[in-house]
Amino acid sequence: MGVEGIGARVARKEDKRFLTGKGRYTDDMVVPGMKYAVFVRSPHAHATIRSIDATSAKSMPGVIDVLDGKQLLADGIGNLICGWMIHSKDGSPMRMGAWRPLAHETVRYVGDAVAIVVADSVAQARDAAEAVVVDYETLPVVTDTLQALGEGEPQIHPEAPGNLIFDWELGDAGAADQAIAAAAHVTELKIINNRLSPNAMEPRATLGIYDAGDDHFTCYTTSQNPHLARLVMSAFYNVAPENKLRVIAPDVGGGFGSKIFIYPEEIVCLWASKRTGVPVKWTADRTEAFLTDAHGRDHVSTVKMAFDGSNRITALKVDTIANLGAYMSLFSSCVPTYLYATLLSGQYAIPAIHANVRTVYTNTAPVDAYRGAGRPEATYLLERTIETAARELGISPAELRRINFIRTFPHQTPVIMNYDAGDYEASLRGAMEAADWDGFAARKAEAERRGMKRGIGMSCYIEACGLAPSAAVGSLGAGVGLWESAEVRVNAVGTIEVMTGSHSHGQGHETTFAQVVAERFGVPIDSVNIVHGDTDKVQMGMGTYGSRSGAVGMSAVFKALDKVEAKAKKIAAHMLEADESDIVIEDGALKVAGTDRSVPWSQVALASYTAHNLPPGMEPGLKEGAFYDPSNFTFPAGCYICEVEVDPETGRTKIVQFVAADDFGNIINPLIVEGQVHGGLAQGIGQALLEGVHYDQSGQLLTASYMDYAMPRADDLPSFTVTTSNTPCPSNPLGVKGCGEAGAIGSPPALINAITDAIGTNELTMPATPQKVWAAVHSAH
Repeated sequence: MGVEGIGARVARKEDKRFLTGKGRYTDDMVVPGMKYAVFVRSPHAHATIRSIDATSAKSMPGVIDVLDGKQLLADGIGNLICGWMIHSKDGSPMRMGAWRPLAHETVRYVGDAVAIVVADSVAQARDAAEAVVVDYETLPVVTDTLQALGEGEPQIHPEAPGNLIFDWELGDAGAADQAIAAAAHVTELKIINNRLSPNAMEPRATLGIYDAGDDHFTCYTTSQNPHLARLVMSAFYNVAPENKLRVIAPDVGGGFGSKIFIYPEEIVCLWASKRTGVPVKWTADRTEAFLTDAHGRDHVSTVKMAFDGSNRITALKVDTIANLGAYMSLFSSCVPTYLYATLLSGQYAIPAIHANVRTVYTNTAPVDAYRGAGRPEATYLLERTIETAARELGISPAELRRINFIRTFPHQTPVIMNYDAGDYEASLRGAMEAADWDGFAARKAEAERRGMKRGIGMSCYIEACGLAPSAAVGSLGAGVGLWESAEVRVNAVGTIEVMTGSHSHGQGHETTFAQVVAERFGVPIDSVNIVHGDTDKVQMGMGTYGSRSGAVGMSAVFKALDKVEAKAKKIAAHMLEADESDIVIEDGALKVAGTDRSVPWSQVALASYTAHNLPPGMEPGLKEGAFYDPSNFTFPAGCYICEVEVDPETGRTKIVQFVAADDFGNIINPLIVEGQVHGGLAQGIGQALLEGVHYDQSGQLLTASYMDYAMPRADDLPSFTVTTSNTPCPSNPLGVKGCGEAGAIGSPPALINAITDAIGTNELTMPATPQKVWAAVHSAH
């Protein structure tokens, strides 16, 4: 490892522009003739549209035009789709209701867009939007996950009778039932995973530009995967042919999954640009973000965990109802199925598992992937259940987990996943040592003397990252492949450009990807430029989500580097009149091993382009590309321990210690990994203590601002202790696993386990607000 190569704690290159205000975000983009859009949105959660009258609005100052859903339909713009087909257990396909980019017949949640106003300024567009008269006939509303399946409840889509989208199962129901019937002990719980709003720092935005001269569209957008946006908008939404559509995702201020999807606004702004003849830009305000960004989680589950007389888990049976909101978003169907049920084995050797998942429509914002996407839901269910079981069995929660750990690899679970490598004992041991687990009793006694209730909780998580392989996910219903692409261009002076299909929205790719190149060729990372986010500059890629940038994106770069290295060694061997097998790369030069004969990297690069003296038959230049389709998922894992103090008089919870012991495989940059873990922990703690989306019975969003939706602040979080004990991943060339989602996956159950340990009752749901905790404390005594 060099000072800038793999494993080095290198400060992020990109932070200079971010910290000095020089970042370039979609809302920063200004083009000649640009106008501004405001959407007219439904104030009702469910209604038919009788008519839309924009006559007055069109005559207002600065207004270019007002366009509605009937015009959009007449121009042939298609419905939004869900891109992962799920079949019910009876073999029937999922029931996907129509989602128009601009509703023209029925609105199904508050915020559903019905028209777009284009004007010279945002203020003029907003004034005109208020002048658009929409005649609605309101319809009955259902927002509750369980209520949606009830007899006689409002019907949201005609395609889905009873609001049921699919009824899906995974595992062996008979084996699970048989083991539960024969069990020495069965732990049963009802688990609620609360709905969340993603709240990226940068709200969603888009700029649609139509060039009539070239009949060409350009879309600037806040996207985690611009190539997929281009593919979907051309192939399914009929916005433009793919070769006439350029999608650019510049700097993106956080995504957390909510910017994977294609939303109505990108489609409508591009269409509106062609209709009006002007570039059209829209930027969400924060209330719009709360109303229309895809929400996360929202599961209601019942679980049974069976044990034999030796406290070994013999079966797990889960029934889950997942709320997908008013429409099926792009990846919504895979989140509560293949990203959730396949992780229900956790770190434990469970012989029989059965999961049944029903998904429902409600008159709420669509629900899709949010940091962790299915993995947090699985981990919360599993880790709350095993902690509860430990209390019921009178055994240490650490010991119960230890008894049931998987210890030999590869390990085939009963729910598809084949874990390739891991050492769960090492993470458990590391976390317990860092947390001074054995000293907790003394700390609890000291807290009691101060009138405080002290508790400790544990969570052992596993996740599947680097979503793959394409053939496997295709067989499970995915509409796209999950490979990644890269191109490495060595310039004539030896500087290097890496074009990657991965996209950075806060992960530090411009640094870590450059470190991989620096390690290979011994060049400074400042001589390496990482290019991403522009479909005209980068060959097709699949973007960033599911902690796939390292395991999949970097692996594609690694394969391209192999090709560049092989060609560079051929050139150097020719220049040095040596055998190619004797050439090594060290300290920015290509050398003949065991001698002092060498040629600088920059000279080899120049020689490749001058082409005066190349090996016979070699093409000039030093540029190579690669696609990488992984052979398996990666499986980061870890153990989190949280210690809290609860004030019984106020119900306020204070986190006094939080330890995260993770196994991420080989680590490219420990500094960035720690930052990713810290961010994930903050989001997980936010879910556990503070955050929750709430609708009233009429479908009005009650948490549509930061006055009502509580985000974690600095004083809600402790100083985290972050440690790693790494087992390299055998299924990719770098041995990396992924770290971006772990903190959000493992932290909620650790925190809720700690609070319930402190207050002596298990009846507590997220978010564990002071009011809820106070009520639980006093109901237990």
